[in-house]
Amino acid sequence: MNHPSVIAADTANSFDSWAAASQPRRHQGRYRNPVAMHKMGLKKTLGLMLRFLFDKPRNTVPRQPIPVHAITQQQLLAAPDRSLFRLGHSTMLLKLDGSFWLTDPVFSERASPFQWMGPQRFHAPPLSIAELPPIKGVILSHDHYDHLDHAAVLQLAPKVEHFITPLGVGDRLIAWGIESAKVRQLGWWEATHVDGVKLVATPAQHFSGRGLNDRNRTLWASFVIEQRELRIFFSGDSGYFSGFKEIGQKYGPFDLTMVETGAYDPQWPDVHMQPAESLQAHLDLRGKVMLPIHNGTFDLALHAWHDPFDRITALAAERGVALATPAIGQQLDIAQPARGEAWWEAVKQQEGQGSSVPAATLASETRASPV
Repeated sequence: MNHPSVIAADTANSFDSWAAASQPRRHQGRYRNPVAMHKMGLKKTLGLMLRFLFDKPRNTVPRQPIPVHAITQQQLLAAPDRSLFRLGHSTMLLKLDGSFWLTDPVFSERASPFQWMGPQRFHAPPLSIAELPPIKGVILSHDHYDHLDHAAVLQLAPKVEHFITPLGVGDRLIAWGIESAKVRQLGWWEATHVDGVKLVATPAQHFSGRGLNDRNRTLWASFVIEQRELRIFFSGDSGYFSGFKEIGQKYGPFDLTMVETGAYDPQWPDVHMQPAESLQAHLDLRGKVMLPIHNGTFDLALHAWHDPFDRITALAAERGVALATPAIGQQLDIAQPARGEAWWEAVKQQEGQGSSVPAATLASETRASPV
């Protein structure tokens, strides 16, 4: 499907130069990031697949239970406005003007096309979809399995008023049976309004696809969420790039940035950020408080399950950045986020691990932090 809101090269002059330069491009029906991506050759790809299958470190999965604070529907209905509940990975439940919003809702046991194989949850969701109150809107960043959960979407559909998606992702929902009137698809820098909440699809540096032949057929995005003077940023998935600074210039400062901090590796530097880059993205966005997401639920890389928390907390302390680290199911005040407990440290202690980041690692990351 050709979406009219995708900016072609010959129409870019009608937009601000900085926005036009950061638009996605399409070639033969596939989206492209504005800058060239690192390509992993066949030999390296096969080697990585073999390591994932047969030689993964043991500590990528916790050996002790992750703490989960159960949530009830009554608790949600009684919660004050501008509350946030972390449900796991990149799934956040926000209460704005008395209505509820979900980001990238994943409730299935595995982030996979199959429920008998693939990355399995470390913990159960703090409540079921059946226990959720009516949802004003679902914000979807892209179509990867750890962000777009087919089963969850179908189960959520009767209680959701709006699905806000990047271009092409909404077409998937409609093909799955979601009413087209519920779906709003946005290109980068496009906005929509829902009952006093403004949502802007903003750039991200990533990719898309759910099968062997559909890579980059749909767009990926981050999102700005505005409710009157309150401003929230949701990164979706992204490598570090100049777009964060552009978003910060246009829409910052943000009261809260929800920035991906997990599933990183030097072998795929363009599509997921190292913790130092996640912190720099928050600073580029002109964020006040950072909530690191995309961690603590699925085993998607080769680093220890707790490594994102260890490194981002050490880096934030080094640079004086306010961090919010709610446990799964814990309530957070979006306008005045509390620091939260270092809940992962107790799990590490139960596993018999240390609690600190090696000084050499922190120093190396600080030196390597992008400017």
